[in-house]
Amino acid sequence: MAMTELYCRSRNITGLSLQKDRLSRKPGSSYIRGMAEGFDFVRGKHVVSGGTVGPLAIRVSRGKITELLPYDVVPAGARVLDAGNLHVLPGIVDTHVHINDPGRAHWEGFATATRAAAAGGVTMLMDMPLNSIPPTTTPNGLLTKVAAMDGKTHVDVGLCAGLVPGNAANVREVWAEGALAFKCFLAETGVDEFTYVKEDELTRGLRGLADVGAPLLVHAELPPPLDDAAKLAATLDPRTYAAWLASRPKAAEDQAVDLLVRLVRDIRGRAHVVHLSSSTALSLIERALHEGLPFSAETCPHYLTFASEEIADGETAYKCAPPIRERDNQDKLWAAVKDGRIVQVVTDHSPSDAPMKCSESGDFMKAWGGISSLELGLRAVWTGARARGMTIVDVVRLMCEAPARLIGMTGRKGVIAVGADADFCFFDPDADFVCDKDVLQHKNKISPYDRRTMKGRVHRTILRGTTIYEDGEFTLNQGQWVRRA
Repeated sequence: MAMTELYCRSRNITGLSLQKDRLSRKPGSSYIRGMAEGFDFVRGKHVVSGGTVGPLAIRVSRGKITELLPYDVVPAGARVLDAGNLHVLPGIVDTHVHINDPGRAHWEGFATATRAAAAGGVTMLMDMPLNSIPPTTTPNGLLTKVAAMDGKTHVDVGLCAGLVPGNAANVREVWAEGALAFKCFLAETGVDEFTYVKEDELTRGLRGLADVGAPLLVHAELPPPLDDAAKLAATLDPRTYAAWLASRPKAAEDQAVDLLVRLVRDIRGRAHVVHLSSSTALSLIERALHEGLPFSAETCPHYLTFASEEIADGETAYKCAPPIRERDNQDKLWAAVKDGRIVQVVTDHSPSDAPMKCSESGDFMKAWGGISSLELGLRAVWTGARARGMTIVDVVRLMCEAPARLIGMTGRKGVIAVGADADFCFFDPDADFVCDKDVLQHKNKISPYDRRTMKGRVHRTILRGTTIYEDGEFTLNQGQWVRRA
């Protein structure tokens, strides 16, 4: 193993080696028993806290961080879990995940999705209001989702509610049940039970959410440019990526972002653009930020990793909406990530099974759009960030601090600070990692990252003071539903 893991007395770190309390299990299974409160301190030489990286000792009590001390200042008799030369990051917070349970758990369920999260250093995720049945657009829909996750989650889970035609008057009730945010689409969603909102419905919804202080996450593409582009795409070979790219022009995103900025300027409701792919929308976002509007945007690892020029015919694992665009577009997204116009990077983990992905026919126009990367997000982003001169502190800002802030979890999740949950990721930033889709934890083993080499390896994930993942082994069901405070 790459790290020294010790339960030890203060400064006597050549003492007892960690003895895992293993479940009675069949050979080949991969579960370890949770080890809550098995240590009083986590310490490391490379702890990311307060915008710096350095040696630190972190006191943990009852699942919370209660004190930060110099690395060598640990009370006599304390039990210490030492990360050695690994980096200790806050647990990753992924606010854009589609789990689809209940109703479409054959696409992805809570057990497999949260295993993937734990293996990727994620300690909290927010599940989207679709594609489960029922969607979380009503109080009953939200509570049905809560019942579906009971006893299945390896990491903490918050829920995003949905804004759809006809429910703008009821958002206060769903918010009161503990939703962390709301989400809407401005174009077709691909499922019948969650439809998109038009401008008047978007306006009413944003006003209602502004009244309760809820953020609205928006899939920002408008139908008119998509309708026009569909005519051109219909003349192209559907097995070519060029056909899919032509069907989702930048103009659809740009016009949607422009609409949102105008509404936010008038209403002052909090709006957040999800999975931004169009670099030409960045000037609109910059203007909104310059005006001090409550407006922000995210992008995703796949937009920062892949380029349309490298996608072969029939490779539908790369299909998502909005689409992966050209390499020049990617460079401009990275520039916005570096300078803060894009505030966070989250996965938009959106699985389906092989038939829906048209893995055999390779038909991009019929395939489900979505990329499964919950387990790979940290590695993918770190690989690209490192190559562009960014630091692990930047990655923590983008993947921990900003997502926690979006959903009202500042000070609780995404930071190593007194009062926060004791959520940690032990990460080797220098290790090479070659993706093998068949050993990834999400349910359907489809991934455009297959056989790709990335930098970084997650060795241990700790949730509220309990080890939930360690070098390929998992604990059972340590996650909780996280409600809005």
